[in-house]
Amino acid sequence: MTGPDANDPDKVAAFVRLFACPQEMISNLHTRVEPFHAGGIDFPLTVNDGAPTCYICCPSVGYIDYAIEETRNFSAHPALRATVSALIRAARPLLRASGLDRQVQVNNWLLSTNPVPALTRATAADIRNRLTARFPGHAIVLRSLNPMADAATMQALRDEGFRLIPARQIYILAETRLTSDMRRDRALLAKTALQRVGNDGFSDVDYSRCADLYARLYLRKYTPLNPAYTAAAIAGLHRTGLMQLAGLRDASGQLVAVTGLFENGRTLTQPIVGYDISRPQREGLYRMMMQIARDHAAARGLFFNVSAGAAAFKRHRGGVPVIEYTAVHLRHLPLRQRIAARGIEALLARIGVPLLERFEL
Repeated sequence: MTGPDANDPDKVAAFVRLFACPQEMISNLHTRVEPFHAGGIDFPLTVNDGAPTCYICCPSVGYIDYAIEETRNFSAHPALRATVSALIRAARPLLRASGLDRQVQVNNWLLSTNPVPALTRATAADIRNRLTARFPGHAIVLRSLNPMADAATMQALRDEGFRLIPARQIYILAETRLTSDMRRDRALLAKTALQRVGNDGFSDVDYSRCADLYARLYLRKYTPLNPAYTAAAIAGLHRTGLMQLAGLRDASGQLVAVTGLFENGRTLTQPIVGYDISRPQREGLYRMMMQIARDHAAARGLFFNVSAGAAAFKRHRGGVPVIEYTAVHLRHLPLRQRIAARGIEALLARIGVPLLERFEL
């Protein structure tokens, strides 16, 4: 499978304008968003100077704080959970020494998964040269690379001196055959008494409800370390066409479930999912939101990256597990930072990845 061809320059420009004040859009994020052009491609660029912030711009939060939260998946193995938590905490000084939080991140759409344009070796070199000249004290970072979609891009980055650090295990819906769970999800969506809402069915009064439904699931049920998208962010992403919305309303017209779909090139991601978690689980609100996204991808022939989390759910619906990587360029930084980053890379490769694969996380 191939990844997206390129970023749409108009989409990049609209995104940079929208996120001129990022904290108004994502309340737990501090960063600076700029346009960046290299190798004939336009990118959104984020700039961070090392202060802790949301994991989408801060590896220490992603690799340490978020990872500690994720050890809940080992709750059936208390000794293993304690050991893994201790290892993660012990790695904090090493990650701090790497300086990866002081970074410029290329192609950062401020989503948990950023579809990466196809990069040639010449483009990778241009990115490296431009950014090391402008930001000599910052690590250069690209997230969301995986070998199913980005094999050629990953090789081009390696060839130009980038290191590939394992990040997490994600799922790709590469299965065209309907599984039994997918059939049940499709039947549930077809017979629900709830009213389906398409992209054009959302108005100004809905955006706060969308943000609340997302927060109920991702910030309250899971972890407040996830991006805290505000109503202003969802409104802006929808109004500019950067994100499409779909959902379900009850008989009173209130939204009870919502999903936001982000297309870039030939890849679809689903950064927004939310539903009223107080409603009966038998309604299958999450299942229906995922089915809507799958139908959207299938109708447009898109490569559907369903990101991380809900591993068993995604496996039962044809999700193929694959390790996602973050590319980092550090050769222009002091030796101690490079050594620390290689230590993090080795720990993740030798311990982190085997755990993810062994426990199917």
